[in-house]
Amino acid sequence: MSKGFKELVVWQKSRDLAINIYEITKHGNFRKDYGLADQIRRSSVSVPSNIAEGDERDTDKDAVRFLYIAKGSLAELRTQLEIATQIGYVDDDDFKSLDQQAITIGKMLGGLIKARSKK
Repeated sequence: MSKGFKELVVWQKSRDLAINIYEITKHGNFRKDYGLADQIRRSSVSVPSNIAEGDERDTDKDAVRFLYIAKGSLAELRTQLEIATQIGYVDDDDFKSLDQQAITIGKMLGGLIKARSKK
């Protein structure tokens, strides 16, 4: 068990990504399309939430299960951002920045899953 989920860099980065998502989805076309904005927000919040929940579990097996859920939510978020970009809700620069953040988080989650699986 770690010293606390807030100390995990992957949790910090995923929290920051969720905050960035909220900033982007409160403007422009998202104000008219609550459904897509809500989906993107929920998937972005799910990532740090599942990292936190997994880190607070008593066993590494439970923790890894929640880390996989976080990874799945991250893939969902990347898909939704791709769609939002293709329909003109997110500009290319914002998409590239958000997607790069997500890729980095995904790699970090993969490393953490691997480390916690070996224990």
